[in-house]
Amino acid sequence: MSRYFEVLQRTGIYADLFPATLAPPAVVKEPGPRVVSEELRLPSPPEGWDREEITKLVQQVFLASTGERARRAVLFCGVEDGEGSSRICAQAGRILAEQGTGTVCLVEADWRDPSLHLHFWAENRRGLANALTEAGPIREFARPFAGGKLWILPAGNALAHSGMSSEAMRARLAELRAEFDYVVLHAPPAAHSADALVLGKLTDGVVLVIAANSTRRETTRQVKNSFDAAQVRLLGAVLDERTFPIPEALYRKL
Repeated sequence: MSRYFEVLQRTGIYADLFPATLAPPAVVKEPGPRVVSEELRLPSPPEGWDREEITKLVQQVFLASTGERARRAVLFCGVEDGEGSSRICAQAGRILAEQGTGTVCLVEADWRDPSLHLHFWAENRRGLANALTEAGPIREFARPFAGGKLWILPAGNALAHSGMSSEAMRARLAELRAEFDYVVLHAPPAAHSADALVLGKLTDGVVLVIAANSTRRETTRQVKNSFDAAQVRLLGAVLDERTFPIPEALYRKL
C-alpha cells in the first residue's frame, strides 16, 4: 500500500466507508478503438499507468488469498459513471496473468456501456450475452491472447442478454470458474444498476472504484450499505483520479 494512501486513511476521508481500502492506481487515458486483426495480440501497456500500484492491488485481492479462502472470481465496478473501473479491471487482469501461475479470463458484464474490450483492441461481436442464450462451451465465446494465459469474454450482443438473475448466468459463471484459474469481471456502476449486486453474490467479492474528485460520499455510502444488506463481500475500494497539490514524490516520503 502506498504511503500516500496510508495518510489518506488516517485523515478519515473514507475510513468510515472502507476500513481496508486498496491502494490507488495512477490515472491513465482510456484507449480508443483500433482496427482489429484476426489474431488477438496483447497490446503494449498504456503509457503512464502505474504498474507498481496495480501489482499491489492484484497481490492484495488475489495472490494473498490461499486455500479455501482463495479469491478466484472478483468483480470490479464503479460507484457512478465515468470512474475508470473498466481500465482498472483490465490492468488488474493483465498483471494477474503475468504474476499468477494460472489462466485469467476477463469478463465484460456491463451491457449498457461495454468498454473492457477496447483496452485490448478486441472485437465485441460475440460474448457473455450470447453465451447466456446459446449452447456451447464458454471458451467458444471467449478469445485468448498470445500465450494463452489471458482470455477476454466481451459483453457480446446486448440484445441476447437474458437477465442477470437467470440460472444461465449462474451456470456460465460456474463454468468460467471451472475453465479458468481466475475470473475478473467488470459490471456497470453500482449506483445505477442492480447488476453489480446480483453478480457480487456469485463472486468472491467486489472492488469498488471511487473517483477522488467526483464520486459523491453519500452515494458511496448507499452502495456500501446495499452490498452489506445483500451480504456481498466488499474487498475494498480503489481511489482513482487522485491529484497531488504538492509533487507526488513528496507524498511517497510521508
